[in-house]
Amino acid sequence: MAKKQLVFALLAAGALASFMLAGCGSGNETGGAEGSGEGGANQASAPVTINMTLPGTGLPTPDNDDIKKALDEKLGTDIQLTAIQSGDDYNNQLRVRMSAGNYPDLFTTSYTYLKEFAEKGLLLDLTPYLEKELKPAKDFITNLSNEDIWKKVTVNGKIYAIPRVPDVPFSSFWIRQDWLDNLKLNPPTTLDELFEVAKAFTEQDPDGNKKNDTYGITGQKFDAFSPVFGAYGVGQPGTFYEKDGNVINAYYDPNMPEALAFIKKLIDAGVVDPELMTNKGTVDQQKAFQGKAGIIFKGWIEISKDEFVNQYKTINPKAEWVHIDAPKGPAGQFNGSFDFDMPSRYYAIPKAMEKDKAKLQKIFDLINYVSGEEGNDLVMYGIEGKHYNVVDGKVEPTELMAVEGNYFHLYQITGRPNKEYLAVKFPNQTEDIEFAIRIPRIKTLDSSIVPPTGFNKADADRYAEEELVKFVYGKRPLSEYGDFLKTLETTFKFNLYVDEAMKQIKELGLANNG
Repeated sequence: MAKKQLVFALLAAGALASFMLAGCGSGNETGGAEGSGEGGANQASAPVTINMTLPGTGLPTPDNDDIKKALDEKLGTDIQLTAIQSGDDYNNQLRVRMSAGNYPDLFTTSYTYLKEFAEKGLLLDLTPYLEKELKPAKDFITNLSNEDIWKKVTVNGKIYAIPRVPDVPFSSFWIRQDWLDNLKLNPPTTLDELFEVAKAFTEQDPDGNKKNDTYGITGQKFDAFSPVFGAYGVGQPGTFYEKDGNVINAYYDPNMPEALAFIKKLIDAGVVDPELMTNKGTVDQQKAFQGKAGIIFKGWIEISKDEFVNQYKTINPKAEWVHIDAPKGPAGQFNGSFDFDMPSRYYAIPKAMEKDKAKLQKIFDLINYVSGEEGNDLVMYGIEGKHYNVVDGKVEPTELMAVEGNYFHLYQITGRPNKEYLAVKFPNQTEDIEFAIRIPRIKTLDSSIVPPTGFNKADADRYAEEELVKFVYGKRPLSEYGDFLKTLETTFKFNLYVDEAMKQIKELGLANNG
């Protein structure tokens, strides 16, 4: 709670300063509707309708939506939230609405669409509002992330979206501790030890069933080897990151062929699930739970949540999955890569809204309120006394939170203190949550890169993955890695993409050297 209390103490000071600044103005622009920055509703006036739209599922009907009711009562609004299940359907519908001038009042988008809509003049420039009308929200977001997050919502020097606080990483290597115990092995700490443990899990009957039916490693495609790439200081294939003071794409990292060579070594030794490159959905998770493999790269939310522990314990009561540090390698110890400054959502407001000052202020009131302590608690945990109770200063969920609270995140416009929130929602996984957050990862820069015209990223990604698969399965010698890069550049114009990415990263100030 200490981190949260500090955040909201800072926000309270900022809100007071914002209020004093607002009091110095004439107030005529909003017709007297300007709020205090934390939801100052004029209860005597008719509710102001706010149409919100975003991708999502599980939204109850308005009469069963406790969060909507509480927000409407507090703010004097009628929030009409539309959640569209499919991301593709959402994007298609949003493009149609924006083209037709039928704008939602507040909506989420991707950075690619944000840039497109902003350059077409369809979005409200939020820059002038951030130090006054939206200062509480700005301070909340910045205190829970950092100033760089605002660069991620910037187009041509102007801020066009409210960034939701970034998500935290969940993933790490997980290993069967009971298998290690059976074979009298320690958890691997280096690449060589990883190889030896994976080999033992494959060849030495770790489950003691007298059958040759286990593999060392399972997972999905190259994500399964994220910590291996990290041991060579390499980001996930295709990502951009800083290395030795320069921005580099992973395909051009001089250590990439070495990382691929180690993965090939694992595959050649027969210690990798032969279906790893075709596993989809929960197939790899289920293989792990069924005792077919003893090492997997997954998020704690897919391994150690109570429901999954119960699932694999039902199959084998002796099974014990534990997380482990990434193995050390020639270039360090990184648990893969992660875009730490990537907003978990981008909330935009149409430019047309600046003509309706009263509604615009209500939207600001909503954004600020869910960024304050009272409103943030509401959209994180629900209704006190119903979905949670506070005991000795700690939030304790009731059974109803698990039953009714799966949609609350749809109202978390600016985000939440993730570590605290996750610890409340998943108290039995607190140590796993903290472990995943603190272990080192390579910081990637990809979320604000928009591919240039004339470059088909999907085609390039498909070709690159196919060739990397050939390299690690011995279908193409690694001595031809340079030829792979040449084809990537000449046939798929990857150099055009890299040049544009470097330019955009430099313009946004996301790295020291673009």
